[in-house]
Amino acid sequence: MTTNPTNTRAGRREWTALGVLMLPLLLVSMDVSVLYFAIPAISADLEPTGTQLLWIFDIYAFVLAGLLMTMGSLGDRIGRRRLLLIGAAAFGAASLVAAYANSAETLIAARAVLGIGGATLMPSTLALVRTLFTDPAQRAKAIATWSGVMTAGVALGSVLSGVLVEFFWWGSVFLVNLPAMALLLLLGPVLLPESKDPAPGRFDWLSVPLSMAAVLPVIYGLKEIPSNGWNVGYVVSITVGLLFATLFVQRQRTATSPMISPALFRGRGFSPAVALNLVATFGVMGSTYFTTQYLQSVLDKSALEAALWALLPSLPIGIAAPLATRLVQKGMDRAYVVTAGFAIAASGYALLAFAGTDALGLVLLACGVLASGLVMVMSQIMDLALGSVPVERAGSASSLMETSGEFGGALGMAVLGSIGTAIYRHEIPASAPDAARETLGGALAIADQVPGLAAAARAAFAGGMQGAAIAGAAVLVGAAVLATATLRRVRNMQSAGQTDQLSPSGV
Repeated sequence: MTTNPTNTRAGRREWTALGVLMLPLLLVSMDVSVLYFAIPAISADLEPTGTQLLWIFDIYAFVLAGLLMTMGSLGDRIGRRRLLLIGAAAFGAASLVAAYANSAETLIAARAVLGIGGATLMPSTLALVRTLFTDPAQRAKAIATWSGVMTAGVALGSVLSGVLVEFFWWGSVFLVNLPAMALLLLLGPVLLPESKDPAPGRFDWLSVPLSMAAVLPVIYGLKEIPSNGWNVGYVVSITVGLLFATLFVQRQRTATSPMISPALFRGRGFSPAVALNLVATFGVMGSTYFTTQYLQSVLDKSALEAALWALLPSLPIGIAAPLATRLVQKGMDRAYVVTAGFAIAASGYALLAFAGTDALGLVLLACGVLASGLVMVMSQIMDLALGSVPVERAGSASSLMETSGEFGGALGMAVLGSIGTAIYRHEIPASAPDAARETLGGALAIADQVPGLAAAARAAFAGGMQGAAIAGAAVLVGAAVLATATLRRVRNMQSAGQTDQLSPSGV
């Protein structure tokens, strides 16, 4: 295993390596949203069925979420740099196939491979940050950068999609991945150290299908509920996933060489970090579900206009994460910084609760405040989680944090989306056609046929967004209280000048 000696300060080489690592991270996070504005062009060219179109859009996120834990554990065993480079090659090749796909089936398959590649890249980048930066203060700054890039990537993906489709053909949204992956393949072997668990034990193959069976049905059910409501099929899907999650946990507790060692959760602060990360992504995705529709359907912005406006709230992110890190390094208890981040985010939701049908400035301000608070939270809890585990298990720890984020995002859209939909259906006039009572998009599609329907539907949607924002604020206030209660006894590792982690043996 090649790593920096404990607490050795990183130099120019390590910071350059961090820049290289940000390339795949940015692209993987962008690919979550890069099809937002390319879908109409893809539909016109490939003529997919409705089901195929859904799979083109969703297969990437499903595969990514299902394989994160597997790939994190695999990286600990075969080496994170090796897995990163394998994933980069797969991601680049799949991007090329996707760009020139001549059928819906080919594009779905290419997106699935992109998901596999993404699942190798995300935990590997964060685990390698843990390897490169052994000094706690420098590691905190590096992870703050990681958190900011990942959050900004989702916003940039939609904008890049709109710009490229405006001037080129839809395949260009995939071709932009190639130069970055080529650069990673060239510079990665030179700049990135190899690191892995020196004694990982045998890989537990049974845990692979168990982990996927635990994650995928839950993610699927939660993603479908906001659009289609709570029906028996989605509830069954979530229940089946939770049953497999129970089996997966039991397998990890009894296996000789588990995929995810239960010892990770004995690291001081790791369990609270996983839980708080879930709540933070709950807040991020719950708000995104409404604000993207608000910009396009309530304010009647074009897709590209909406994407460009949506960039503004991401600007404070570049300040928020470094500020949080600086406060902790100056001696402020991390628990209070995380609590403040949740409180700031809750105030963003509170502002959103006052947004009517013509409140562009207020909505953008609310989103900026919300994003800033949650990036403060995520940068700190990511650092806390990685600092509480041995470097040998950094891949598994990273994958767990990212998997909790996938669950949190899906849960945020399901819960807040359901609240907003329920209020929308309650507030829209009872005389409105059935299609208009289902969604705002359905109402606007037939608005020309029913006088006053568009205004009524937009007002009902704004009311639903306000109700969901109140619920979101309440959740984040609860998270602030939870952060204070669970983190105030966890040692401030930056100011202590050392990590507080388990030994490789797990004790």
